Amino acid sequence: MINYKELTKHISDTGDFIRIILDNCKGCRKCEIICPMDLWKVVNKKAQLHENYQVYCLECGHCYSICENDAIEFHFPKGGTGVIFKHG
Repeated sequence: MINYKELTKHISDTGDFIRIILDNCKGCRKCEIICPMDLWKVVNKKAQLHENYQVYCLECGHCYSICENDAIEFHFPKGGTGVIFKHG
């Protein structure tokens, strides 16, 4: 099994670039299913993002794209920083 977390390096201090609007979340689990880095969990019918998501997030925006309830706000990290692919 490939450990995708070892394929990336992140520049620190990118700030928060994903925000959950809990009032809009219906607990559909689509974010949990689509995330290639397994950063989402649904607990008590509400999405939760891994507390250190900035370290592992590929910034693909899949979670934002698939959310039909507008419960996820996504923007690319500040300053053009973020993920650097070490391999591939």
